[in-house]
Amino acid sequence: MLHDPEFQALLAARFTNSIALGALATVVAFQVYDLTRDPLFLGWLGLAEGLPALALALFGGHIADRRDRRSIVIVTSLAATLCAALLSLFAAGSAVGLLGIFGVIAATGVASGFERPALSALAAQIIPRAETVRGASYASSVGTTGGILGPAIGGIAIAILGVATTYLAIAVVLALSTAFFLFIRRKPIPERAEGDGETMLQSIAAGIRFVRRSPVLLGSMSLDLFAVFFGGAIALLPIFASDILKVGPAGLGLLRTAPSVGALAVMLIATRRPPSRSAGPILLLCVAGFGVSMLVFGLSTTFWVSMLALFVSGVTDGVSVIIRTSIVRIFTPDALRGRVSSVNFVFIGASNELGAFESGFLARVLGTVPSVVVGAVVTLGVVGAVALGVPELRRMNLDRASPADLAEA
Repeated sequence: MLHDPEFQALLAARFTNSIALGALATVVAFQVYDLTRDPLFLGWLGLAEGLPALALALFGGHIADRRDRRSIVIVTSLAATLCAALLSLFAAGSAVGLLGIFGVIAATGVASGFERPALSALAAQIIPRAETVRGASYASSVGTTGGILGPAIGGIAIAILGVATTYLAIAVVLALSTAFFLFIRRKPIPERAEGDGETMLQSIAAGIRFVRRSPVLLGSMSLDLFAVFFGGAIALLPIFASDILKVGPAGLGLLRTAPSVGALAVMLIATRRPPSRSAGPILLLCVAGFGVSMLVFGLSTTFWVSMLALFVSGVTDGVSVIIRTSIVRIFTPDALRGRVSSVNFVFIGASNELGAFESGFLARVLGTVPSVVVGAVVTLGVVGAVALGVPELRRMNLDRASPADLAEA
């Protein structure tokens, strides 16, 4: 599979795109805070990108199942490139202030709402069915690596090149990422499973209905939604670093990096030993392990114990990402891949966006440590409920799974 030119192009595009977007997020956050000196604007910045992406994701999935997916990805990638170039122009001048920056970031969110479903569906057309889990492992590995390198590169570039030139460099990298998709041949547009008279809302509803009637898909997506929503504590790391562990900014940087390093390590291992056999039980154990690791983190007052707990949380989440990505690709017919991927994106986006708010709200009401402990316990409860309520997930083996299995469930 690694010798397939199209898969190589997909990995190269994923890697460069992850680096560029990681750097872009860092530079925009730096610029906005430098202009406002108000952390609240950083929260608004996240919403400016996240809300349009979530709002348009289901429509983006509908388009991905009706149009050429490669063309959608190329157009949206070019849109992101243009946005980075505009930010460079804004930073070089002074005529456009915060409103212009937030407008451009909202535009990147719009592009993401269309790109994510189309890219996921396109990847499923590139990666052979028998190599789905291994392919997801490689793609997740390069994406995670880019996500680790991007923010660091962005921060260094600001110090060396300045904000405007850094934006321009990011635009060049995004253009390179777009160019890699040109090495992928156009793929067939899926035949419509429904009649030609189907409306857009009916099409979107068909994707939601397919997930709702598929225990394995709904169960795996629910695990991710509730585990991240209740169990995540990334938004609270500054409090732990400052007030509980007392390790300062340097310690905060290490705490933030630990989950990504754990995820990358296990993803690299999975490229050689993909977790396809007994994938269902492994997924449940990993999400439970995530809950336990966050429980240990919440109770820890020792820096190295906290680091280890976050590393383990990254390991368990990394395996979970690979399996959940593979489930969506294996159990979804090609004609519905865009729409099902968009539903999955909404689950992931909602857990990330709303999970940070939940962490902050519970920390305000219960206190920082109790909020993390309660979230971890709820996560473990969700794993138990899904394990009992979705026996198909407990028995799932991705080596033998196919979309036809859903009809038998």
